Amino acid sequence: MSTQELFIAAARRCLSAGRKSLSVPQSLDLAAQVSAVDLGLKPALLYDSNSAGADQVQQYLSALQSSQLVSKSLLTLDLNGNSLIVNTLTVGSNVEQLLHDNNVAVIDICHTLEKPIVADSLRGETQDVLLLLRGLEQLKEAEKPHYVGEKSDEWNLCTVFGLLLGFPVTYWFDQNKSFENCLSMTPLIVTTASATWQADSAAHRFCLYSFSFPAVLLKALQSNLEYWRLCLQERFKQQNVLTDLTFCQSTVTLPSVCL
Repeated sequence: MSTQELFIAAARRCLSAGRKSLSVPQSLDLAAQVSAVDLGLKPALLYDSNSAGADQVQQYLSALQSSQLVSKSLLTLDLNGNSLIVNTLTVGSNVEQLLHDNNVAVIDICHTLEKPIVADSLRGETQDVLLLLRGLEQLKEAEKPHYVGEKSDEWNLCTVFGLLLGFPVTYWFDQNKSFENCLSMTPLIVTTASATWQADSAAHRFCLYSFSFPAVLLKALQSNLEYWRLCLQERFKQQNVLTDLTFCQSTVTLPSVCL
């Protein structure tokens, strides 16, 4: 079997939801994303291809590792029922570098605000996340998902996902007061990084990163965005599995934004 066929077979065997398996395009997108995490081009991947659980995602990873398609450093992290595929060798250092260099902007989108603002400092959950990631670095060749404990119940998952996925900007709101936000009818700039996954003789184009931020904050966030872009370009040069890295931006305005 070719490399692509092995990835597709593992996805269709391990990641079915009910009686429905992933389609071939979904399987190829997932393969490309997992390869990007394995290469250290992104710290983690939030699994959302279907409703498969953390145990199934870990079975998928184990199948890929058995076929030597990805390294043993990948494992599944279950965070309040959300499955993330993380690279234990890179996720901690990547997130810590972003935090240390103050290159992650936290955007306060509490519903009581007239418009979004850049928060003065990172929130308390960031230190908890760093402790979690340092613990993951000690795990080798995990056969089961790593379940985050009750501590994560207090976290703003929107903020945490932004950190774990390697975004230069992440949203925050006071979930103890409301899960609503002030992004309704607010122009948002969607930034996308795309690449081509070259496996065997076939090439598959996919979205490597996608995140948004309020257009009104573009000037304030420019240095964060530029640092993220330059770091990604530098890491991209150090591998030869993915090619043709491109960036694009578009603006959207929505009547409501669910995070």
